[in-house]
Amino acid sequence: MEISEFAKNITQEHTQVVPISLFVAILCLCLIVGHLLEENRWVNESITAILIGCVSGIIILSITKWKSSHILRFDEELFFIYLLPPIIFNAGFQVKKKQFFHNFLTIMMFGVIGVFISVSIITVGSWWLFPKLGFMGLSIRDYLALGTIFSSTDTVCTLQILNQDETPLLYSLVFGEGVVNDATSVVLFNAVQKIDVRELNGKAALRIFRDFLYLFSTSTILGVTAGLLTALVLKTLYFGKHSSVREIALMVLMAYLSYILAELLELSGILTVFFCGIFMSHYAWHNMTDSSRITTRHTFAMMSFIAETFIFLYVGMDAFDIEKWRMSKLSFVTSLGVYSALILMILLGRAAFVFPLSLLSNYMNSHRSPSISFNHQVVIWWAGLMRGAVSIALAFKQFTYSGVTSDPDSATMITATIIIVLFTTLVFGFLTRPLVKYLLPHPQHATNNSCREPKSPNEDMNLPLLSFDESTATNLLRAKDSLSMLLDRPVYTIHSFWRRFDDTYMRPVFGGPDSNQSQC
Repeated sequence: MEISEFAKNITQEHTQVVPISLFVAILCLCLIVGHLLEENRWVNESITAILIGCVSGIIILSITKWKSSHILRFDEELFFIYLLPPIIFNAGFQVKKKQFFHNFLTIMMFGVIGVFISVSIITVGSWWLFPKLGFMGLSIRDYLALGTIFSSTDTVCTLQILNQDETPLLYSLVFGEGVVNDATSVVLFNAVQKIDVRELNGKAALRIFRDFLYLFSTSTILGVTAGLLTALVLKTLYFGKHSSVREIALMVLMAYLSYILAELLELSGILTVFFCGIFMSHYAWHNMTDSSRITTRHTFAMMSFIAETFIFLYVGMDAFDIEKWRMSKLSFVTSLGVYSALILMILLGRAAFVFPLSLLSNYMNSHRSPSISFNHQVVIWWAGLMRGAVSIALAFKQFTYSGVTSDPDSATMITATIIIVLFTTLVFGFLTRPLVKYLLPHPQHATNNSCREPKSPNEDMNLPLLSFDESTATNLLRAKDSLSMLLDRPVYTIHSFWRRFDDTYMRPVFGGPDSNQSQC
């Protein structure tokens, strides 16, 4: 009896280990093929992983006699707990902070206000078009969730083609909006899950907005606190004096702890870990030894790369999931109509906010050079048309339970999400390079001053905002000059205020280089 139980346990272990081993082997294949295609740059890692996933899915499907295309079963909790944190943290950790915060208001307009506009258009459009196409059965909550699912963007393909040194403003806006967009979509998705759809009115909309502001602000504060606490500990205790391993481990664990705490407190872990990454990079990273700095950057980038490749590889395999295709009761023509309607609404949703908000940003930053030209606006619009990992995860969370669904309508929405991710990544992804080359044929090379604007004659970056060592009249005169600058150049003035506050009060406590030594 004991031998039988032992043999049974061994069999179960092999059953679990073999699929994982196969998936890891395919991941290695993605890395090798991606390296061989590196110089091409027509095909990025996302497209490579999806194509290899599709081929692997077809092979597995034929081996299993058309029963399954999966090696592993997707679990949305696995994605949100293990795969998403390193992706978002690395985005915050690697961001060029001067450009990001210099264009912070524009990025927030695109990433927050833009998502609300896009969600509204996709939600109303799908609610109006789907019944006309013969697809019915979704609830109001499903339509709201669809708006958040298809408002989440994947800008990796465009970022790989743009040159950060040649077009610093454009790169900063595309990168910043992509990250904030994902965070906003997830926060809004979680807020939608809490509303009572039976009382959907103006008060409910205000309640969603109120919940969003609460989640956004508290999650940001938690991430900033975690980043500053890590910086203070590293500067005070100086771990690197005895062991570089400890200070690297502290950064990794504190970043992950901030994400888990946010999830336990029902906040947005994605926002928390993003701002934790920014503040760790801005303060804590400078309190480490030189070897630890190099190691942390490569470690976080590696973890993010593997997580993204894992997700796109699974998407390619899931495209040939026979069970979901058979479960969907829609005809081919109706399904094609649903896919086309969603892609059309994605195009309209992006255009509805990118171009108006770009004009508003140019007006608010009238002294900025260069402004967001029309060609830049088209690139920003196009960069946000691709859909990726966050859309897949949110769709599985809304329409499946541990990757499995028995509802035909839910199966239809899962297949629709996969088709749109495949179409936008492959088709729009392939067209990105020629479009960018056509719109930006002769990019202007950034000079050393591209990261900062000329200082106002009334501004001394070495002086604090107010000083107790000076007279009241001097402080009042300084406050008057600052107020006039704020009214005349609001975005630039807020940015300069932060730089002065950072240099005077934050960096002496939490660490970091002088402002003239920090990277753009």
